[in-house]
This record gives sequence, C-alpha cells and structure tokens, in this order.
Amino acid sequence: MKEIPRSASPSLVQMEFESDLSQSDEYKSFRSTVPLRQIVVDNDALKVWKLYDAGPRSVRCPLVCLPPVSGTADAFYKQILPLTARGYRIISVEYPVYWNVNEWCEGFRRLLDLLEIDRAHIFGASLGGFLAQKFAELTCNRPRVASLILCNSFTDTKVFNYTDSSPVFWMLPATLLKKIIIGRFPRKLMDAHIADSIDFMVERLDRLSQSELASRMTLNCFPAYIEPQKVQVDVTILDVFDESALSYSVKEEMYKCYPSARLAHLKTGGNFPFLARAEEVNIYIQVHLRGFEGTHLCASDAGTPVER
Repeated sequence: MKEIPRSASPSLVQMEFESDLSQSDEYKSFRSTVPLRQIVVDNDALKVWKLYDAGPRSVRCPLVCLPPVSGTADAFYKQILPLTARGYRIISVEYPVYWNVNEWCEGFRRLLDLLEIDRAHIFGASLGGFLAQKFAELTCNRPRVASLILCNSFTDTKVFNYTDSSPVFWMLPATLLKKIIIGRFPRKLMDAHIADSIDFMVERLDRLSQSELASRMTLNCFPAYIEPQKVQVDVTILDVFDESALSYSVKEEMYKCYPSARLAHLKTGGNFPFLARAEEVNIYIQVHLRGFEGTHLCASDAGTPVER
C-alpha cells in the first residue's frame, strides 16, 4: 500500500492543476461519452439541476446518486461507467440552491416527474443520504423511493455541531465555508486511492459558488432528523471502518434506526469510498439491486419483466 503523508487539511487555495482522477483515462472517457444535462424544474430559472443520465432509457426505476456537500454530478463517474455497461440506468444529480429540506424534496420530486420516473432507487452519500431519507419520509404516502443505499450518512443533523450557526451560513464567505468542510477530512497517513479521492472532491468543492456551498451547509446542519418509521423501503447501509467525517456513534444510530437494513462494510475508504473503493462499492450496489430483478422496480434492462 502506498502511503501519502497528510499533515494538514488540503489547501484552500484554488488548485492550479487537475487532480489525478480528473486526468485519468476513465474520467476523460466518462466526460466524452455521457453528456451533462441541465434542467430547470422551478419557476426560478436560476435553480438548475445538473445531471448525467446514462444507461437504457427504457428502465423506469433507475439508480439515482446524490452527492455529499462537496460533490458535483460527476462524483459518481466510477459507478456510472461500470454499472451502465451491465445494463443499469444510473442518474447522478447535482442540486441547485435550496435553503430547507422540504423545498429540496419538492424540487427533487419535480425533477423525477420531468424525467418520467415514478420510483427510483437512491444512492446517497453523507448529505445526499440524509436528503434521500427525508424524501422517502415525506413521500411515504405516495412512494417515490424504491430503496435506499446510504453511504457514510446520518439521521440527525445535530451530529455536526453547527445547528446554532446554520442560519448564518448564507452570509459567510466561500473560503470560510470551504474551511469548515475540509476540516472534517482525515489528516493522517492514507493510501493513494483515498488521497486521490480527496483531491478530486476538493477540486469539485473549489468549483461551487458561495451560495451553493452555503445552501448545502444549511441543509446539512439546520436542525432536522429522520423519522425512520416512515421510511418503509429496503435499506443498505454502506460505511467504512477507517477515519471519516462521521463518528462510530453516528453509525450506531443509523443501525438502530434501520434494524432490518443490510450492512455493507468496507475496511477502508475514507469519506468518499465510491471513489476510493469503487469496485467494492459497485459490487454492493449490484447485490442490493439484484433483489429487484424481474419486477417493475428493476434498475436494469436485463431483469425487467417482459410485458405480454
């Protein structure tokens, strides 16, 4: 294992070079073959959802990927290419500025409507996982979520200790917001894959505007919690055993909220295992989705029932 020293948080200075993952052949292939779409779902033309929609459009119950605070829609490129090659439809989204969870959920519902998606499996990382749970909770009477894969996620925003400060995030400069986010990244020795994943996500973080960062931090930290009894779907909890932004007690709370969930553990992977340990994560995703093959909730064309 190659060890790379990290004595401090990544630099807040705008990167003058592209990360190794951004320069990789795999990422370049992804960007050259999968177009970025931009969709306005609200009356406000500034609220633009960005997404990559790959795989067979005949699949009506795809896997939708929601990024963490620092992520953009291309954060899941290591899931999109391999899984679409196996017949899955994968949609990775990047959400615009929303200042509360209910507004975000309404915007996401409208996005699914415009994409003509009645139900979706959702892979959510950190904040993305929290928002996925809230969407499942708020749409429980008219279900729009087929299942959840929650990666390094949480059920209560108080774990970040910023609930009192969250109302003022909108007025803080981007540099300070980035410092808060990067402050939760690991600061000790790590292997090359985890270091590369951090570099890639810091690069994405640098591309987000102040309002985008402030709104995501607000969603991430404003007092809110999940009512798991209303999340009546299959759940897989995917987390890591090495250092990440979430403590073990936060993970224990997830297990208590979803006692019937499948547990998918990675020995290492850091904050962004979908990048650092993509092959293992993709196997867990396929295992999770395999249970829906042959039903109307199948996420691939291989297992979709044929209509007679």
